[in-house]
Amino acid sequence: MLISGEPGIGKSRITAELAERLGTEPHIRLQYFCSPYHQDSALFPFIDQLSRAAGFAGDDPPAARWEKLEALLALGAPIDEDIALIADLLSLPALERYPLSNLSPQRKKERTLEALSHQLEGLARREPAVVVFEDAHWIDPTSRELLDLTVDRVGRLPVLLIVTFRPEFQPSGIGQPQVSILALKRLDQRDRSALVAQVAGGKALPGEVIDQIAERTDGVPLFVEELTKSVLVD
Repeated sequence: MLISGEPGIGKSRITAELAERLGTEPHIRLQYFCSPYHQDSALFPFIDQLSRAAGFAGDDPPAARWEKLEALLALGAPIDEDIALIADLLSLPALERYPLSNLSPQRKKERTLEALSHQLEGLARREPAVVVFEDAHWIDPTSRELLDLTVDRVGRLPVLLIVTFRPEFQPSGIGQPQVSILALKRLDQRDRSALVAQVAGGKALPGEVIDQIAERTDGVPLFVEELTKSVLVD
């Protein structure tokens, strides 16, 4: 699922609502965040997700990080070389029980992408997976390669992949049967007024105030919410 829209239009709100509705339904959730500060950092969203999922703390010694990483990766039943490559990606020192092959830089990159793909496939064999990739317009080139590979493969897996991005981004997979597109638009006048009433809850606002909020926020839901809240506080 590709979700496109300008800032504040509600892309992240949709993914949050989905997570809430799934609730305790059996599934694995993986969430990746692209950052404007890491567009030149290869595989930053994946490094960040693995570090968060493993529970790395800033003062963890290497042995503690290894223990946490092994516990995390065991869920996907990886082969030893995959573990070695992922550990190397996370800047962990090599261990004898997970030897790292002497590969060329290009082949090492290819095998690392394969190892990360294998991990997702292994997790999806345990339980259906919901994979959310936020703000893909800030993606680094290597992560883009892996994301494109994932889009091609999810049709064969019990995986729901959701990619959010701004309209200037050109996603992969458009036209493929397993890919759907949702382009979010600004709210019209009626929907703006309805959102103001919803945010206000049981507090009645004068009609002219609702009209001003609807006009000034130009149909962007986030702005509608924030301006309504500020009016309520005042």
